[in-house]
Amino acid sequence: MVPSSAGPAPPSSPSPRCARNCSRPPSRSLPTAASLPVCLAGPEMPARAAPLTPEELRWRLKDLERNEDGLGERECVKEKLSLMHGFLQADVQNQLKDLETKFHKEELSEERYLAKVKALLHKELSFENGDNLELGQKTNGCAENCANGSDEEPERMGNKTEEDSGMEIEEAASSSSSTPLASPSVLKARKGRKSKSNSESRKTPSSSRVTRSSGKQPTIVAMFSKGSNKRKSEEVNGKLKQETNLENEEEEEEEQFGEKEPDVKRFKTETKEEGLERKEEATQIKTGTPVKTTPPKCAECRQYLDDPDLKFFQGDPDNALDEPEMLTDERLSIFDANEDGFESYDDLPQHKVTSFSVYDRKGHLCPFDTGLIERNIELYFSGVVKPIYDDNPCLDGGVRARKMGPINAWWITGFDGGEKALIGFTTAFADYILMEPSEEYAPIFALMQEKIYMSKIVVEFLQNNPDVSYEDLLNKIETTVPPAGLNFNRFTEDSLLRHAQFVVEQVESYDEAGDSDEPPVLITPCMRDLIKLAGVTLGKRRAARRQAIRHPTKIDKDKGPTKATTTKLVYLIFDTFFSEQIEKTEKEEDNENVSKRRRCGVCEVCQQPECGKCRACQDMIKFGGSGKTKQACFQRRCPNLAVKEADDDEEVDDNIPEVPSPKKMLQGRKKKQSKSRISWVGHPVKSDGKKDYYQKVCIDSETLQIGDCVSVSPDEPTKALYLARITAMWEDVNSSEPMFHVHWFCRGTDTVLGATSDPLELFLVDECEDMQLSYIHGKVNVLYKAPSENWSLEGGLDVEIKMVEDDGRTYFYQMWYDQEYARFETPPKIQPTEDNIHKFCMSCIRLDEVRQKEIPRVLEPQEESEGKMFYSMAMKNGVQYRVGDGVFLLPDAFSFSLRLASPIKRQKKEAVNEELYPEHYRKYSEYIKGSNQDAPEPYRIGRIKEIYCNIRSSGRPNEAEIKLRVYKLYRPENTHKSVKASYHADINLLYWSDEEASVEFKDVQGRCTVVYGEDLTENIQDYSASSSDRFYFLEAYNAKTKTFEDPPYHARSSGNKGKGKGKGKGKSKGKSSTASEHSEHEAAKMKPPKLRSLDVFSGCGGLSEGFHQAEVSETLWAIEMWEPAAQAFRLNNPGTTVFTEDCNVLLKLVMSGEKTNSLGQKLPQKGDVEMLCGGPPCQGFSGMNRFNSRTYSKFKNSLVVSFLSYCDYYRPRFFLLENVRNFVSFKRSMVLKLTLRCLVRMGYQCTFGVLQAGQYGVAQTRRRAIVLAAAPGEKLPMFPEPLHVFAPRACQLSVVVDDKKFVSNITRTYSGPFRTITVRDTMSDLPEIRNGASALEISYNGEPQSWFQRQIRGSQYQPILRDHICKDMSALVAARMRHIPLAPGSDWRDLPNIEVRLSDGITTRKLRYTHHEKKNGRSSTGALRGVCSCAEGKACDPADRQFNTLIPWCLPHTGNRHNHWAGLYGRLEWDGFFSTTVTNPEPMGKQGRVLHPEQHRVVSVRECARSQGFPDTYRLFGNVLDKHRQIPSNGKKWTLQINL
Repeated sequence: MVPSSAGPAPPSSPSPRCARNCSRPPSRSLPTAASLPVCLAGPEMPARAAPLTPEELRWRLKDLERNEDGLGERECVKEKLSLMHGFLQADVQNQLKDLETKFHKEELSEERYLAKVKALLHKELSFENGDNLELGQKTNGCAENCANGSDEEPERMGNKTEEDSGMEIEEAASSSSSTPLASPSVLKARKGRKSKSNSESRKTPSSSRVTRSSGKQPTIVAMFSKGSNKRKSEEVNGKLKQETNLENEEEEEEEQFGEKEPDVKRFKTETKEEGLERKEEATQIKTGTPVKTTPPKCAECRQYLDDPDLKFFQGDPDNALDEPEMLTDERLSIFDANEDGFESYDDLPQHKVTSFSVYDRKGHLCPFDTGLIERNIELYFSGVVKPIYDDNPCLDGGVRARKMGPINAWWITGFDGGEKALIGFTTAFADYILMEPSEEYAPIFALMQEKIYMSKIVVEFLQNNPDVSYEDLLNKIETTVPPAGLNFNRFTEDSLLRHAQFVVEQVESYDEAGDSDEPPVLITPCMRDLIKLAGVTLGKRRAARRQAIRHPTKIDKDKGPTKATTTKLVYLIFDTFFSEQIEKTEKEEDNENVSKRRRCGVCEVCQQPECGKCRACQDMIKFGGSGKTKQACFQRRCPNLAVKEADDDEEVDDNIPEVPSPKKMLQGRKKKQSKSRISWVGHPVKSDGKKDYYQKVCIDSETLQIGDCVSVSPDEPTKALYLARITAMWEDVNSSEPMFHVHWFCRGTDTVLGATSDPLELFLVDECEDMQLSYIHGKVNVLYKAPSENWSLEGGLDVEIKMVEDDGRTYFYQMWYDQEYARFETPPKIQPTEDNIHKFCMSCIRLDEVRQKEIPRVLEPQEESEGKMFYSMAMKNGVQYRVGDGVFLLPDAFSFSLRLASPIKRQKKEAVNEELYPEHYRKYSEYIKGSNQDAPEPYRIGRIKEIYCNIRSSGRPNEAEIKLRVYKLYRPENTHKSVKASYHADINLLYWSDEEASVEFKDVQGRCTVVYGEDLTENIQDYSASSSDRFYFLEAYNAKTKTFEDPPYHARSSGNKGKGKGKGKGKSKGKSSTASEHSEHEAAKMKPPKLRSLDVFSGCGGLSEGFHQAEVSETLWAIEMWEPAAQAFRLNNPGTTVFTEDCNVLLKLVMSGEKTNSLGQKLPQKGDVEMLCGGPPCQGFSGMNRFNSRTYSKFKNSLVVSFLSYCDYYRPRFFLLENVRNFVSFKRSMVLKLTLRCLVRMGYQCTFGVLQAGQYGVAQTRRRAIVLAAAPGEKLPMFPEPLHVFAPRACQLSVVVDDKKFVSNITRTYSGPFRTITVRDTMSDLPEIRNGASALEISYNGEPQSWFQRQIRGSQYQPILRDHICKDMSALVAARMRHIPLAPGSDWRDLPNIEVRLSDGITTRKLRYTHHEKKNGRSSTGALRGVCSCAEGKACDPADRQFNTLIPWCLPHTGNRHNHWAGLYGRLEWDGFFSTTVTNPEPMGKQGRVLHPEQHRVVSVRECARSQGFPDTYRLFGNVLDKHRQIPSNGKKWTLQINL
């Protein structure tokens, strides 16, 4: 659009004109080179015009409102649009374009079109209200064929060559564009001059620019000969004030967006008073709801123009020199004016610059590390330049320089003395190393220093500690004191997240510079968490990354654990397996790996060509290499795929499909048998009328007899031969078919061991079947390798890995294998009798025993009455149930007559103020992590009154359907007092009732002891503690009257068991409960002595503590390298020898015959250790997806291997390995398989399983993998049955290995004896403390409230509460915690978007929503929801990052990809449970739900310790973070319900 003329200029405002006669407004201040667009009519002297100020625009719009110029409606709208165009936001401009399109398509009439445009401009005016026309917003410029010029400028412009002018003319021409209303067919200029057609392409200012990254830089000589080739139209003169910068910005906008006006513009000059009147009038224009628009940003530096922290460069002093002139100053003693002198330098000269400021073309002070330079935004800097040898940052001896640049690159040269980084700029003329910033630039530069120093901390910390968690990294950062001289005093999580992109890029650079065989730091668990949380973009093109550290500092690794000390047996197993696997992998790579996806294909790294220089490229065939290594070019190693593979490796899929395990290995189909192949040898040894049994048979001239082992042909010829033992042979009398009965062996590959197994080792299984003799392929030798008598002393000796020679027909077995539970046990010893010697099958006998055991049966019949037969005993699964016994029943077995209100449902969400709580919309899911809302009820408990069967019509009792008549026993929560009653009551307290129910015997889940408390000879606490199935009652409950009464006599008398309706007295005395209790006391007296135990990787002693409480063992030795944890172990176990040394060093000493270590501590010797327990770290395996030499090295030197070597050397009676749930899944379960393989080869019986801590009496979800082993001759323990009900989502305990599903022996999957333990149970009695509480000992200030609290405080009176201390969180984090509501399920999504004054005096900012969110749309009020350009599907823009906001910017940024970060800054729920306790409770850590339910702080050390089951008397050592770290470090008392 060509705006119409504003009429003749008044005499008071003469308009200087250019050679082409174009008008301009009067100049208001000294012009700058940046404000000089070139006159497009030719190379004549350009004139100068300055754009409107916001104040002038308001006045001009007011004139148009009054229509003082007498314009028509159409012209008036056009004039308004031309004036406002540069001030309009992008979305308003888009709306104008849409209206224009509709007008062209004749969807709108001209009248309607103009009305809508007017309304839109009116809205914009009412939104801006005249006050928000900020600096950096632009107005339209001058005519297409004219340039606005300045009268003061001709001398400066006169020296420009024609070539230079021509270049600028071309640039200016390319940057002009038409406004939305322009159309030759619609609106014409008043003088008939047409505007540019809308169909012309709109070029951006950069379209003709030679970018610094690709263009060749001119030499300094050329600069002196021709004058500066920097575009003078874009210079900023330091002498100008802020208003001049405004003009520059506006004129920049003219070049980019404005259509130059050909006609005269008239500006009305007014007094201040008139201006105020107009401002008041403008306020009244406001109409309707303000349009929600994106806050204005500077087009150059991308900073918000309404940001109070946006600062302008204050200008250079008069004596400041231009860069080329400055470089010749004698004080720098580098250059003279001799041209040859300049060109003799191969590299750019280097200087230092102090008191510097960096700014963009508009004079905004801005950071240089946010990608602006990379995007070819021109940044300049001013300061005092000093010689390279001058280390003093003061101004003396330096040369003042102005507007140096533009900056072509910035870089870091490593660290000066290991502390401060050296940062530098490169311009066309020189390299500059930065010293001290100017006072105004210091806050911006401090952030730069912070991120560089932080990246140094991260790289060094992770290289030395690759297995640490995100919380550990936070701990490191928060406890590191910044070096002196930097402009900040503390590192926080907010600063880590602020600089995450840079930190990760530095880690990538570090990985590139490292050895190709070293595992990349990028895929450590800690870095992966940071990448997810901060939304870091990986794979930016590194070749063009200017900010990469040029010379990364060499980092000396800390001494971690030494090379693993292994026994010969363990070494050979690993070595044999890996040499085979590496060879196999190489073949796979040759054949199959062509199609394997090695790259994401999206990131810039993937799209680069091979460099041709690195070792990987040099080995490629295309570059003349051998092609053997098959490694990707070092510069093309895709970080996205590496991180994804590492994440996938740690993921556990809980949705495990049921894989049916075939009970029969072979179907044994009937097939025609060749009688010529088969002939019986001798006469039948036994005949039963149907079958004639034989001892021997001859098949293909090979004689076989009962007890021989044979190979059997499978139905599918592609499968390997089956192996079995012949247990019987016969000929069917009727069909004359020769048959045999086989007891199958299982190959190692068919067990959980998979490919790690010995190919010659077989396992007995409980599977057998009848088959035709023709299936026999041939005879084989299967040897039983029994453990030797000196087995326990053979540990650590040099052994042969081979058990038998491989002749193709010889195998061996040591173990019986349970395919369902993956248990390896010593084969049962069952001898045949004379009667069954001809058909003795161990599998048949065992399977029959199991079947018989499972069949419910009634015993000891009493009287028959009313069509029922009564009994005094029933039996199921080997357990006897008598009249008078207590029984566990499923929750739906019976209901109570008292109808309680249904469980409290969460209140429906009320509508929230989305302006105040903009992230609340993310909480659409009803599920709250850590809630017990879905926890099942515990078992119903009854006391058996009668056992009976109904009489059939035949007169015989129907013993297949056994029924029980039971008395219902109430738990406290089943009474009218509801759940609150259970909180204060003992967990095993019941109430008697005379209510009865009939239940099916098959629904009985187990037997329990229920006694009247007054009848006990011991106190209730001792009675309850002796077993987990003991309950008591003191009162009876009457549901009708809702009263508690004394129990009736028949309930109280424990000897009165009842005889079935009171009949049959004297016929049979049932075994009384007192008798059974007596036998239990006898058993207690005969408890075996405690096992002498060695705890490796002991931590503070949680595992040992559990064994001590279970009275299973006494820990005589412990090994813990970390000093604070070792000290804590000593505090709690003064009789234990604690070695604070590397476990590999100690084992080496013992194996070499040493009796003591260097400190004189006695080392345990062979035969001393009866139980070995520990939890070896195995995070080092993370990210290893292929078998290669590095993978092997990792396995070979892992602490798991060391731990197994301890087991092999000491050969303890029992072995327990405890680890994270993922231990069973690491590396396709390879760690688990090799662990079991070593144990089996040693001769150990072993198994594995996953347990949930919450099911054993703590208020915490913590799944742990347990590997159990027992020496030959010992009984391999079963895993303990759960005691407490727990949230079903957290109780997925099955494991898939090689597509086979394994479960442990646990049967209580749907319910349990006791209710779940809650956060309230755990810590409601602890006194209130504040954020950062540090008093190590305080008073309890009250009695324990719950059963759990009574247990955890202990029986001894303990007035002092220790370690109720918590971390001191930063001021910003503390403010966030204060604003998290107390309602269950509250987390960061409930934070208000407000400004808050922090305790350190800083005020937070409101989070700005600046982009349209494609996935979630807009709020109900039409507000934007995106905080980064990636919300619109574009690449992330570093300029979008925001900090110091109450709502952390990174969470809405990446929330859509990570389940909305549910739980971060989450409060615990009183009636819920803890997340898995981590080493450092952080609101934005892996377990973000770490806030107290009511207090504004993270959980204390003591609260965490209680969540793990540590008694209050248990001592911890060190500072608050040390103590937090000790708690999860093997603090797992719950695992020790295992009955060894």
